[in-house]
Amino acid sequence: MPDTTSPTNSKIVAAYREYTPKSAARAQQAKQVFPSGLVHDSRRLDPYAFYVDHAKGSRKWDIDGHEYIDYYGGHGALILGHNHPKVMEAVHAQLDKGTHYGACHELEIRWGELVKQLVPCAERVRFTSSGTEANLMALRLARAFTGKPKLVRFKGHFHGWQDHVAFGVSNHFDGTPTPGVLDGIAENVLLAPPDDIEATRRIFESHDDIGAVILEPTGASFGQVPVTREFVTELRKIATEHGVLLIFDEVVTGFRVGPGGAQAHYGIMPDLCSMAKILAGGLPGGAVAGREDILELLDFEVAEAKGFEKIGHQGTYNANPMSAAAGIAALELIAAGGICDTATAQADTLRRKVNEAFEAEDVPWACYGEHSGFYIFTNPGNLPITPTTFDPFAHDHATLKGSQKGPTITKLRLGIILNGVDMSGKPGGLTSAVHSDDDIAATADAVRAAVRMLKDEGDLTA
Repeated sequence: MPDTTSPTNSKIVAAYREYTPKSAARAQQAKQVFPSGLVHDSRRLDPYAFYVDHAKGSRKWDIDGHEYIDYYGGHGALILGHNHPKVMEAVHAQLDKGTHYGACHELEIRWGELVKQLVPCAERVRFTSSGTEANLMALRLARAFTGKPKLVRFKGHFHGWQDHVAFGVSNHFDGTPTPGVLDGIAENVLLAPPDDIEATRRIFESHDDIGAVILEPTGASFGQVPVTREFVTELRKIATEHGVLLIFDEVVTGFRVGPGGAQAHYGIMPDLCSMAKILAGGLPGGAVAGREDILELLDFEVAEAKGFEKIGHQGTYNANPMSAAAGIAALELIAAGGICDTATAQADTLRRKVNEAFEAEDVPWACYGEHSGFYIFTNPGNLPITPTTFDPFAHDHATLKGSQKGPTITKLRLGIILNGVDMSGKPGGLTSAVHSDDDIAATADAVRAAVRMLKDEGDLTA
């Protein structure tokens, strides 16, 4: 099927179309099947996304035969890289035994034991099939345990697509619900500023019916809008003072910031946490973990003994044997040490090299981030910044998040793709433990080449 997208005056867009004709045809075909031709909002790319055929290690190959250094990383799930041999060995062995028993199995116990071993707050664990489900259960547990209906969230922090967290992330910052979300749900969610602990404190002081507060412990989008350790420490104190359960969304940070997640790295104990992505070694899987007295709301025997109504929780693919096998292999590797440190070190190098490229090109942009994440700040307000000394804490949520919008950002990503690198549309990405020094150097070169393409197009001036 031919590419029927409109003509373009952009040499970058034209080059991308010429580079990916098979993907163009598949994108047109997909539009006859899926809304916008997509199965995940974050995979949107104008004029169309490219289609991947296979992947290994730090690389992936599209259906047109092009090789890319990959920083999408399975949306963050692949800290071990694509198709790690020990994970693949475990999955292949389980495949021969069965993919779904509809019954208890020994792997789920070992998997849960590893979570308890690594995650400080995990006195008890309940597996789910995704991070969205894990957060959904964490919030339900918190409301049931405290008897209080309201939830405090932070503007811009992402916790999945379920109703309580479907607004106030990229829009509806006034707390009004997005389409399909009930007004009654939105009325029980209080949106707090992501960088003002005193304003947050006042929210708690003015409401006596808050059951839970949830946040990404390193800040929105794994630190794209970072928070300080002091902010999270004070939030822990405020929650305790008001009898509110503190929930860490560790879907991304879990097993990536460190083997014990952000809570172990910062030494701050939440009451509950949600996990996914790395947890299942790249296969579907999630979990909620936390205090035993909270998780016992899911316990048949305890509910009968104490005379309360148990929270029901099903899930056809909870602790699926394939995911459990992959998860055990991944967590055992992470527990052995070095994985998180290597990914973080490579991200440090990548950020430095990209900033050096920006300075060499006299472009007032910056590559920043913490741990194994990186983001490119494209400075839409033309602020007087120096790339190698850029401090994201000096800028607010709107400034940092605003950097990811507009046609220049799209063409930047297309230029990076044309130079053999794939990253997310933020723009940014995640390093893995298998990204090599050569990968990092080539990535900095690709960003620099894309910047030069933008200059040639007239979108940037030196």
